[in-house]
Amino acid sequence: MITATDVVKAHDVLKDVVERTPLEFDRYLSEKYQATIYLKRENMQRVRSFKLRGAYYAIHQLSDEDKANGVVCASAGNHAQGVAYTCNEMKISATIFMPITTPQQKITQVKFFGGAYVDIQLVGDTFDASAQAAQEFTKAQGRTFIPPFDDDNVQAGQGTVAYEIYEQAKDEGVDFDSILVPVGGGGLIAGVATYMKDVSPDIWVVGVESNGARSMRAAFDKGHPVKLEHIDKFADGIAVQQVGQKAYEVARRTVDQLVGVDEGLISETLIDMYSRQGIIAEPAGAASIAALEVLKEAIKGKTLVCIISGGNNDINRMQEMEERALIYDGVKHYFVVNFPQRPGALREFVNNILGPNDDITRFEYIKRAAKGTGPCLVGVTLSDKHDYDGLLSRLAGFDPNYINLHGNESLYNMLV
Repeated sequence: MITATDVVKAHDVLKDVVERTPLEFDRYLSEKYQATIYLKRENMQRVRSFKLRGAYYAIHQLSDEDKANGVVCASAGNHAQGVAYTCNEMKISATIFMPITTPQQKITQVKFFGGAYVDIQLVGDTFDASAQAAQEFTKAQGRTFIPPFDDDNVQAGQGTVAYEIYEQAKDEGVDFDSILVPVGGGGLIAGVATYMKDVSPDIWVVGVESNGARSMRAAFDKGHPVKLEHIDKFADGIAVQQVGQKAYEVARRTVDQLVGVDEGLISETLIDMYSRQGIIAEPAGAASIAALEVLKEAIKGKTLVCIISGGNNDINRMQEMEERALIYDGVKHYFVVNFPQRPGALREFVNNILGPNDDITRFEYIKRAAKGTGPCLVGVTLSDKHDYDGLLSRLAGFDPNYINLHGNESLYNMLV
């Protein structure tokens, strides 16, 4: 396992390569949560995520022969950008495997950073499927694989985030109690926790996972890394089916707490960060700030650092994020309702079922001949989320057989 000394060595290499990203006091969050909150802005890194650190250091450590043969990596996007940037700088060829589901914005950025030195292969629906294809290609071509998280040099490089945080806090006379770190495969938290526990053992290290991909929690529970059957890929930067073995071993020894955050809460946080603070983060990058809401009672009066791990957000996803945020907040709901096929049925629904300030946001209905009723997809936005139970009661009176799509993932994905 890596040590704090490994992180220091990585910092010596990276200090003139990567940005020393700001450690900023955030007044809005501090007032909101009655705590003193600082943000480590890795979304302002050269490739807009911390991944450059581990990728550059790992490739830098290769022999000249391995560099000449070229490298391979698998990534949901950010590690790929770090490898692409590094290979363009060092003039090394790279083949980069990415899931087919990777947001287009990240694919475009990999092409931009890598230029002529990078070949992109889109394979598989998940990171794990893409990684398997990358490993097979690496073996067949005799190249060097640059792991996204389960590698000593990669973890040491990521740990330089903690090195900077500690030095910046010391320069500003800040003593912080906790550090919140997004967790996907475990490379970032392995490096950060290793360094922090060495220089200041009393600092509480909190790993933050998205609820739809809690692979580190599963590993902690089972005593070893396990592969999750299904994951929610919304927070793609931390949506990993199985954490790395090395990352798990380090985390088990150094991480004090693991917290899960709902993808809807992450979406709500992203929108809030953008509209109130002008901060652009990706879902994985906002996870540590979303965790403040989960921990709000425990953190009052404390001083915390939240790592914003990345800012590679695709603007085309904003509608999906707004939708998830509204559903999480209990405001937006979808139902399949059987409407009587007669004039005035819709008017009756609007007047008698909805509250005076509620809104219909979606209505799909096809009138069919020789049918007494017809199913309709109805999207409703409540003016007051506390009226939800009342809405359900009124719906049952209108159609006792209505279907609530909340919690019915298959129907929701098919219809909405």
